Amino acid sequence: MAAMLKAKPTSPGRRSVILPDRSALSEGPVEKRLLKGKKRISARNCYGRVTVRWRGGGHKRLYRLIDFKRDKWNVPGKVAQIEYDPNRTAYIALVHYSDGDKRYILAPDGLSVGSGVVASNSADILPGNTLPMECLPAGTYIHNIEMRPGKGGQLVKSAGCVAQLMAKEGDYVLVRLPSGEMRKVMGRCSATVGQVSNVEHNNTSIGKAGRNRWKGRRPNVRGVAMNPVDHPLGGGEGKTSGGRHPCTPWGKPCKGYKTRRNKLTQKFIVRDRRLK
Repeated sequence: MAAMLKAKPTSPGRRSVILPDRSALSEGPVEKRLLKGKKRISARNCYGRVTVRWRGGGHKRLYRLIDFKRDKWNVPGKVAQIEYDPNRTAYIALVHYSDGDKRYILAPDGLSVGSGVVASNSADILPGNTLPMECLPAGTYIHNIEMRPGKGGQLVKSAGCVAQLMAKEGDYVLVRLPSGEMRKVMGRCSATVGQVSNVEHNNTSIGKAGRNRWKGRRPNVRGVAMNPVDHPLGGGEGKTSGGRHPCTPWGKPCKGYKTRRNKLTQKFIVRDRRLK
């Protein structure tokens, strides 16, 4: 488990900074063939319209091509570097495969330089190895879970996240996700053993608003602080609390309002994440 470092209070912005200790990460060069330019679109869609508010600016960064599919079956690899990725909260591992290929994968907690990883139906149950979930024993902790065979990992990819394989039911397995949701997934879907790295990420304290601006996150303005023309909660004499249930600028209820309308996959959710 990684340690947390508290910055020296040399300025007001550094007084409350708490960041993970990254001294154990590799200092080698980034694999340039696995880099790609990342265009900043400031949360706009293909029509140029803002779809997520309060995004924009931020530091330049190059995207690291991550192998979420882990489709090099039965080809052993060795971890060459554990690196920081500016595009995600988890660390990434550069894997050199025996056939000469190099790929980045999500680094699980406990994986170190020199460790071996492999994707196989008969792989050992060790952090970093990928297997079909039907080949994993019940109780295994997993991440980078596929929802359709061969599509690549879609679930449990953030820092410190981990899911647990609870049971097997015919062609499906029952998985408990970090949110508490119990969900059925096809047993042929693959998953990676272990917990995602950077476990202490949730204990981070950014210390100042400027660090969020580096990430491309602009200040979030409250609806009650706006004018009536800008938000349903705006206006009023003095400080008012809104006068109605929380809603979006377009009047749609929020803070608990259910928006899920996917009837095709609803049958795979055994226990909803909201039911504690």
